[in-house]
Amino acid sequence: MNNLLNSSSNNNNENFGLSVRLGNIKLKNPVIMCSGTFASGIEYNELYDVSVLGAVTTKSFSLKPREGNKPPRLCETPAGLLNSIGLQNEGIDFFIHEQLPIVNKFGINIILSIFGSDAEEFENLAIKIKKIEENLLAVELNLSCPNVKKGGVVLGLIPEEVENVTTTVRKILNIPVIVKISPNSNNISEIAIRAKNGGAEAVSLINTITGMAIDIDSFKPKLGNITGGLSGPAIKPIAIAKIYDLYKKKILPVIGMGGIFDWKDAIEFMLAGASAIGLGTANFVNYNAGKEILEGIISYMNNKNIKNIYDIIGKVKDN
Repeated sequence: MNNLLNSSSNNNNENFGLSVRLGNIKLKNPVIMCSGTFASGIEYNELYDVSVLGAVTTKSFSLKPREGNKPPRLCETPAGLLNSIGLQNEGIDFFIHEQLPIVNKFGINIILSIFGSDAEEFENLAIKIKKIEENLLAVELNLSCPNVKKGGVVLGLIPEEVENVTTTVRKILNIPVIVKISPNSNNISEIAIRAKNGGAEAVSLINTITGMAIDIDSFKPKLGNITGGLSGPAIKPIAIAKIYDLYKKKILPVIGMGGIFDWKDAIEFMLAGASAIGLGTANFVNYNAGKEILEGIISYMNNKNIKNIYDIIGKVKDN
């Protein structure tokens, strides 16, 4: 299996038919590491060659360092994980000056995730990123921050703000933009349309689902922030349904995520319409998840005599 992976990697997966496109984003294979679960790939690269992956999405960086929410921040649930990290990060300058030179040396394809509380903050982030954009594959807009100018409503739940932020960033950057969509929205299609109107090349779906857990001995919430984001296998059926629905509308290519733990999950997401797949919580359970899932996809294609990944994407047979 390792020989098969190495062979396909050496040929940029072109001969094997693993390469995918999300608008103007070209990946040598569809396996992407999700934001906040893989750092920038530096530590994992000590365990295996991370450059074999399609891309690594960094943790989300803000304009200034951010401390995040009060602890406890993590809570295991049946088939899932609740987190309330609060987008803790060292600030965009840390990534630019400390991490980027290292990931460049390793040859990792980087999708830089960024977030802000309004379009102005995203604009200032884009101005800084402009200086390093040739080193990035794309930028992902994490619209999970409350918008103080809109009464604290999460930015990504306001369609006009999604378009406004995307347009603002695209006016500055010449590299592709991905918009991360919240599953907590009841108008995902409209959000995707607004992202497209703003110039996005793709959307990533789904982000975590709002959840809560309570300690029955202390009567207190298990998270310091009371509620958090649920990830892991528990949300997989929800993710697949939302990806399938959005894929049928043919608005933008989709990076599918939400509960992928093995190669079978990855194939299921692609059959539903995901052009690429994102691994999140799986990285906390198995450091080798990305490599193993890529190997599994290759083996599956061999066994099924499938020559091109596009013979899987969106090929679910409707009744």
